Amino acid sequence: MSLVAAARRELRPTIALAVPITFGQVSQMLMGVTDSAMIGHAGTVPLAASAFAGNIFNVFYVMGIGLMLPVAVFVARARGAGSPREASEYLRHGCLLAFGFGLAELLLMGVLATQLHRFGQPPEVVAAVGPYFLLCAASIVPAVLQLTLRQFAEAMGHPWVPMLITLAAVALNALLNWILIYGHWGAPAWGLTGAGVATLIARICAPAALWLWIRRNPRLGVARSGAAAADGPTQVSATWSPSRLREMLGVGFPAAGMLLFEATAFSVSGLMVGWLGAVPLAAHQIAISYVSLTFMVPLGLSIAAGMRLSHAVGAGERDRFRPLGLSALGAGLICMTAFMLAFWLAGRPLAAAFSADPAVIRLATGLLVVAAVFQLADGVQVISAALLRGLLDVRVPVVITLVAYWALALPLGYGLGIFGPWGAAGIWAGIAGGLGFAAVFLPLRFLRMTRSR
Repeated sequence: MSLVAAARRELRPTIALAVPITFGQVSQMLMGVTDSAMIGHAGTVPLAASAFAGNIFNVFYVMGIGLMLPVAVFVARARGAGSPREASEYLRHGCLLAFGFGLAELLLMGVLATQLHRFGQPPEVVAAVGPYFLLCAASIVPAVLQLTLRQFAEAMGHPWVPMLITLAAVALNALLNWILIYGHWGAPAWGLTGAGVATLIARICAPAALWLWIRRNPRLGVARSGAAAADGPTQVSATWSPSRLREMLGVGFPAAGMLLFEATAFSVSGLMVGWLGAVPLAAHQIAISYVSLTFMVPLGLSIAAGMRLSHAVGAGERDRFRPLGLSALGAGLICMTAFMLAFWLAGRPLAAAFSADPAVIRLATGLLVVAAVFQLADGVQVISAALLRGLLDVRVPVVITLVAYWALALPLGYGLGIFGPWGAAGIWAGIAGGLGFAAVFLPLRFLRMTRSR
């Protein structure tokens, strides 16, 4: 069978898995977008404060995503090898890692909350952000636990219920925002703090619902007693395995590093934009909300492709590696081309949906034009990175992403936006350069790893 025909054969099952995963990722991101949209109508300073808090929180959240990615990789491999007991063990150890790491991140953010004035943000933004940031910090533990449970269910081939639970959490967050930000139904109008309370409640409810569903699902639940079945609940050990934890961390730490380099590049860029004032920071928050939302599509494709590649590795089907990866990359390019055109042609109405401030709308429209330029690169690099993780190739990609974001993107953005005349657009141009570098060398690495022997 030709490579093109093999890629076409792999495309349909990848998309079938990616659709509910992508909707779940979009739903998760919609919680932040909903916050930004509803906070934006409360004023420019609250919107800028939510951007400041979000920039810092996202660094910790992305580290959690990276550390929990081994759950999807190893569960999919265990499923491909026909070992449901191993899959349940990886879930159990993943939940332990999620809880421990989430608590550590909570403590770090608690300390950081006392030092927010050191980030060089506008004084009015720092004065408003404190309670909201602490509430976001408190939500990190349930957020990371939700990631773990979702990845287990998706890697086991059951992505639809996690998607619906995530959608329900977004709806709950929107309702609570409407009540607590604006003071409806007799509640106090807490503004930005109300958005933080709403997000915390929604993020606690989502993993609780997921855990109950997994425990009660006969194909996913971990039995309290009884023998292991091929498709049913599995009896797992009551002890913890240090070797299994080390195995997961051996993939999780490099994966977290890769995502951290990219996330910190965006976060540090957001901080640099904040040095330019509240209006540029508010415009940055609008643009980054849209970019983060569209990024969920290639991210969903990357998760699905990585899981299917891990399944193929577990089943020993090496001839599927390259067709599977190329079909995912092609689908990602098609989707990101559509988003590129949307940002290019409809930037102003998209920006106006978040703010009524003409200065904010004008600047956000310009940033969306820059975002249109790097949409294709963003899709290629995230899918390629996931494919490499499915092959357990993590060390070289870490170096590629380190160079892309810290050696290229941030210095270039600082030079163009802070020293140079371009301002916020120059900072975003630096990000585009880093993404372009990663979008060249990560897929080249995948092609090298999957070449015929």
